[in-house]
Amino acid sequence: MGRACTRPLERVLASKGLLGEAESRFQRLKDVSFGGVLFALPALLENGLLRHLKKYFNFNKGFYGLRHLFLTIAFMALLRLKSPENLRNVAPGELGKLIGLDRVPEVKTLRQKLEYLSSQNQASEWGSKLSKDWMEAVPEAAGTLYVDGHIKPYYGKQTKLPRRYLSRQRLCLSGMSDFWVNDLLGLPFFVVRKAENKGLLAVLKDDIVPRLLQDVPNQPGKEEFKINPYLTRFMLVFDREGYSPSFFQKMWEKRIACCTYRKYVKDKWDLDEFWKVNVKLSNGEIEEMILAERGTFLGGRIWVREIRKLTKSGHQTSIITTDFLSETGPLAMKMFSRWCQENFFKYMMEHYGIDRIIEYETEELDDTIRVVNPEYRKIVSQIKSIAGKLCRRRAKFYEMKTDCSMPEKKRLKIEKERAELLEEIELFENDLSELKNKRKATKRHVTIGDLPASEKFKSLAKEKKLIVDTIKMIAYRAETAMVGIIRQYMSRKDDAHALVRQVFNTEVDIKPDNENKTLEISLHNLTNESSDKIIQKLCQEINNTETVFPGTDLRLVTKLVST
Repeated sequence: MGRACTRPLERVLASKGLLGEAESRFQRLKDVSFGGVLFALPALLENGLLRHLKKYFNFNKGFYGLRHLFLTIAFMALLRLKSPENLRNVAPGELGKLIGLDRVPEVKTLRQKLEYLSSQNQASEWGSKLSKDWMEAVPEAAGTLYVDGHIKPYYGKQTKLPRRYLSRQRLCLSGMSDFWVNDLLGLPFFVVRKAENKGLLAVLKDDIVPRLLQDVPNQPGKEEFKINPYLTRFMLVFDREGYSPSFFQKMWEKRIACCTYRKYVKDKWDLDEFWKVNVKLSNGEIEEMILAERGTFLGGRIWVREIRKLTKSGHQTSIITTDFLSETGPLAMKMFSRWCQENFFKYMMEHYGIDRIIEYETEELDDTIRVVNPEYRKIVSQIKSIAGKLCRRRAKFYEMKTDCSMPEKKRLKIEKERAELLEEIELFENDLSELKNKRKATKRHVTIGDLPASEKFKSLAKEKKLIVDTIKMIAYRAETAMVGIIRQYMSRKDDAHALVRQVFNTEVDIKPDNENKTLEISLHNLTNESSDKIIQKLCQEINNTETVFPGTDLRLVTKLVST
């Protein structure tokens, strides 16, 4: 039956379809590897790991139940096992003891279970419900929403995905675009995944804003808008890619505030307009900023507030927003706190492997989806190339000058080179003119159905990836909650994530007490005494939740091993 299988009768019954799922049973054990991950169980359950599962997913009979599968994937995420194949590198019996079984599923079984769940096409509905729950749990966190795109490169050969610019590698690579929506602290709400090369503005208008209008809690009603014409539903914060006066105007019509950096800033404000402001950042720190503010009629379309921050080098960073009620300092803080979302991307790539491919399957895209015409893109590329060559030759032509004081031989040589350059310039100007006329006659966008066969592409299958990514979001939120608890007891607060990761990978002793209905998890001592004292505080917080292990009646009790 395989390594570490110690419950043969139940496995035989499951193979005959006579067992719905195995019962979670714990034994008294010493030195269980990775057992510290059980400390995250209350936070995982609080963030909805097992919530709404029966509503959205059906599961066939077998040894492993739905909760076993989701607990396994969540623990894998927290232990930095970034793909199902990583299960081959750990002892299955050790992880199995953490979910109350003899062992966790092998890679093939885990993939089969995920395949069965993905075939039900309910991952998006489940994720939407959890996102709404998170917003309703902390309504003030949904008042300011960060939106940014993340490019996930694809190096496979299953399909020819459109190329897009990957800023962190400074290359144009094939891939998928993920558009994440996070709160003010960088905690994720949901992600929108696109195979077609749609920009941030298009995804905001078509996918994100309609969903937020339904999900964001405590939005003002019509009467409140009449009383206060400057009231807004919520605020979207994004980078320069979303800069568009017409988009700001359309959002204002829906009473949605926008905040971003201003493009095309050429003037400088008088230094007398700036004043010092103490601003409280999202992490609680106080920072002094030098700010100034004006009203600006942007693009001849809409009035906005323009806020500028003066840096030590004298540079003026310009922010524009349609939030007319918030104070200047907090508004600037929200814009300059966008780094928390960038940190989220970096952390999730490094520790949770959000760029990892879960499956190699592809799925067809709707033929009516509009994409950039490859022929148009090719013409634009040629125009840029010729325009660059033309610019360089013009510059060289005007630098080459002659005068009467020059030796005749040198002067004749320069005049000959100028004549050759002038001829090249005229040829490039003619080519450029022809290409611009060709660009005008070429459609900028076409539907996928109209693409030539060589340019058609499919999307990477999303369902299985969305299930795993949603669990990883829950795991990240759980880890962040634990970090928030211990950070208040640490002098070096930046080490909080590292300490929590150390806890996850530390051995534990497991002691079930069926008489008193408790499941005692004793964590082995950490590397130093100060860390142990901090974790004792964490144990108190965990025990106060009185969490019952799913599928049992045992209340979780955490402690440190007595020394």
